[in-house]
Amino acid sequence: MAEVSRFVHHHFRHFNSAALVDAADGYVKHLQGGGYMFVTLAGAMSTGELGLSLAEMIRQGKVHGICCTGANLEEDIFNLVAHDHYVRIPGYRHLTAADEEALLARHLNRVTDTCIPEEEAIRRIERAVLDEWTGADGRGERYFPHEFFYRILRSGVLKQYYQIDPKDSWLMAACEKNLPIFVPGWEDSTLGNIYSSHVITGDVKNVHTVRTGIEYMVELAAWYQANCRQHSIGFFQIGGGIAGDFPICVVPMLEQDLQIRDIPRWGYFCQISDSTTSYGSYSGAVPNEKITWGKLSADTPKFIIESDATIVAPLIFACVLDQ
Repeated sequence: MAEVSRFVHHHFRHFNSAALVDAADGYVKHLQGGGYMFVTLAGAMSTGELGLSLAEMIRQGKVHGICCTGANLEEDIFNLVAHDHYVRIPGYRHLTAADEEALLARHLNRVTDTCIPEEEAIRRIERAVLDEWTGADGRGERYFPHEFFYRILRSGVLKQYYQIDPKDSWLMAACEKNLPIFVPGWEDSTLGNIYSSHVITGDVKNVHTVRTGIEYMVELAAWYQANCRQHSIGFFQIGGGIAGDFPICVVPMLEQDLQIRDIPRWGYFCQISDSTTSYGSYSGAVPNEKITWGKLSADTPKFIIESDATIVAPLIFACVLDQ
């Protein structure tokens, strides 16, 4: 057992820390049994630089599919090309409304203690992706949001702007593996807003040039069916929201709506979240509730870690990687 993993197993013995160890050991056991792992990313994990650990998980074959928000998809690339222009604000809890206006005037968009620079990150990526959007639009071609990013990364057009080691970008690692990615609700993202603006101005003629939502579910259904009988597929959920709620429903959809009776349910489940269990919260629902929806089985290994994913996820990944 390597250093980080040994530390965690020695010190993390109770409560949320013990749940972390159990979840990490369960992840390893699931993979050792020939299982696949599907990871979901909510919140601002890319701006939190989760790529530092997630990229290596992807490279080593510990992740087999990802569902993420549009924000996580784009913000990993924002960080890749503009890292040195980000501004960290440790005292963000004490900012006044006037302080926030001053950040806006500097074109710094704040995410907790970190400000994303508009020109160096957002507009730089807009220029690259707009060429891909309009090119595809003119050819009558359609691609998913992540496929447009794969095309940009493979073209090398952004390489001159890289400000971090590309091995620390999880999307770069996913691109190299041609990993399946699903991005529900992509419209609710910075680039989704920008795409809408270019449809309104007429730069993009066909609003459907970027494929989204329902088509992503159709693709996910095909991917799950292609893999679930040879590999038990686990579900590792970071945060809540649409990134987790959208893909986990593929199993009951296949079984209940398409009437496919031999569809295995998710074979492992872990959620890292600070959402509490209360009053109809999906994000805070305990795993057993998912049994009643046909998502998990009674014997599915289930773990819930009520903690900060920016702390917990890298530690679990370190244990899985035996670091």
